[in-house]
Amino acid sequence: MHLDAERRHWGVPAIITSGFRCEEHNRRVGGSTNSQHPLARALDSVIQGVTLRQRYDYYQSRWPNRYGIGVYPADNMLHFDTRTDGPARWVQEGQVFQL
Repeated sequence: MHLDAERRHWGVPAIITSGFRCEEHNRRVGGSTNSQHPLARALDSVIQGVTLRQRYDYYQSRWPNRYGIGVYPADNMLHFDTRTDGPARWVQEGQVFQL
């Protein structure tokens, strides 16, 4: 629902790079022990022609005090999840991005 609204906003397709992950796969790919992926509450995506800054600002402006938003500059990828335990914001380790 949230990604589809974003896709309509930019007018270009969104490419989902990761969605639900079983616990074993989540560990293999280096997912957090608190990952929302095994709970089917998270997805990672890229949108060609839209900067990571634009995408982050889009989500942050709509849900400043909700959900999880992670940015992965090395892959131009944005993580979005619908966690219920408060907002979370992060940047890929070793990367630079001003939240």
